[in-house]
Order: sequence, then C-alpha cells, then structure tokens
Amino acid sequence: MPNRITGYFFLTRPINSLIAFLSIFIGGFITGTIQPLSKLLLACLSGTLITGGANAINDYFDLEIDRVNKPKRPLPAGLVGPRRAYGFALLLFLSGIAVSLFIHLPGFTIALLSSVALYAYSRRLKRTVLWGNLTVAFITGLAFVYGGLAVGRTREALIVGVFSFLYHLAREIIKDAEDVEGDRKDGVVTLPIRYGIPTALAVASGVIGLLILATSWPYLSGLFSIRYFLVVLIGVDGFLVYVLFSMWRNRETKNLGRLAFLMKLNMFVGLVAVYVR
Repeated sequence: MPNRITGYFFLTRPINSLIAFLSIFIGGFITGTIQPLSKLLLACLSGTLITGGANAINDYFDLEIDRVNKPKRPLPAGLVGPRRAYGFALLLFLSGIAVSLFIHLPGFTIALLSSVALYAYSRRLKRTVLWGNLTVAFITGLAFVYGGLAVGRTREALIVGVFSFLYHLAREIIKDAEDVEGDRKDGVVTLPIRYGIPTALAVASGVIGLLILATSWPYLSGLFSIRYFLVVLIGVDGFLVYVLFSMWRNRETKNLGRLAFLMKLNMFVGLVAVYVR
C-alpha cells in the first residue's frame, strides 16, 4: 500500500502541480489584488487538481513509451496499475472542474475546456507535429489568465501568460527531441521525428529568441519595475542563452533531457521575476 500511495503521488508530478498552483496565484497577484482571496485559492486548487489529472492521464497513454524513455515512472515501474491510474486521472479532472463551479462561469468554462484539451493531448495530439506542443504551451499560459480571472482582472496576467506560452513551447519541443527513441517505437510522429532533431532545435531556438526579446517589453513600457527586469535578464534570459548554446553543442538525448529538466526548475525564477515586478 505505501508503494501504491507513492505511485499515485508521483503520477501527479508534484513539481508540475506546484508550478501550476503558483502560476495561478501569481496570475491573480500581478493584477494588483488577490481579492477575493477565496476565489483565487479555489482557482489554484482547481488548476492543481487538473494538472495532476493531466499528468496521470499522460502516463496512462504513454505507458509503452515510458517503458523505454522513463522506466522508473509509476506505471512502468509497477507501482500503480494502468486502470487505477486512468480512474485516478478522471477523478482529479472531475474534482478540478467541480471546484471551479465555486469561482464563476468563466472559471468553470476554462477548467472544463482545459481538461478536455489536456485529455485530447495525451490521447492523440501529442502524437502529432506541433499540435501537442501548442496545446500544452497554451494551457500552461492560460493558468496565469485563470488566476487573473478569479480576481476579475486580466491585463498583466495575459502578458505573463504569453511569456509562459513561449517558454513551454520551446521546452516541449526540446523534450520531443529527447524522447525520439521511445516515441518512434510507439509510432508517434513529432516535429523531430518528422523533420529531424536539428530542425526541431532550430524551431525551439527561434521561440527562445522571441521570448528573450519579449521579456524586456513590460519593463521598457513602464508596466513592470527594474526589479523584474534584473531578475528576468539574469535569471531567465541568461539561462535561456545557456540552453541555446548547450543544446547545439551537445544534441545527445541525455543533455537534452537535462536541459528540459533545468528549464522546469527555472520556471520558479520566472515566477519570482513576476512576483517582484
């Protein structure tokens, strides 16, 4: 039983779920208010549950891929059975949608559509060229807007949502380049499989370049402070330049996986930059 509980816990990918919670909270915070706090916290809870469901259902549909790429994940490691994982994912999705009913109708609409899109991503879209990447990036960026909507204001949240979209789009493409071996065995057709890893990394590089340019705009326009600019310049843009050099210098799977993991951790620095805006 303890192993099964551990398996359920790691099915949700706790770091991803924590990032979702913080993204939604900051999406409300950066608008200038966290009131009504109860609605913002409900949005955070709802988004965290939906994120956990999305991660669990992804593991369910990716079982054969993970046997090759990530054999230590809960399903290939045998900690949780596939049917239990599927039921657990649906429970999390439905719980997140139910919580959103206590926010307002726009919040419920976003929660419902996001859940449907994330299920479709794991079932089908991630096995297509770019559509899966775009779906994950869009839903991740939408987390900030979800937080802004909870407190009734969205302008600043929408700006940060765009940054998040670009960041996650680049990371998803790099992850696809890492997972080529397992994806190809499972018949998945991603950007690096269809057009080659160099082409995929070129697309990711273009997205990263656009993101680096875009992150200066809130400061130059006077919307965010010099504190934001310094943190994002050193902690995010500087790191992204490192990612660009590293992935072109070493395109081996191990290095691409390392960079994708570091990008996940660096999301917290991006959240700090927005927090101190």
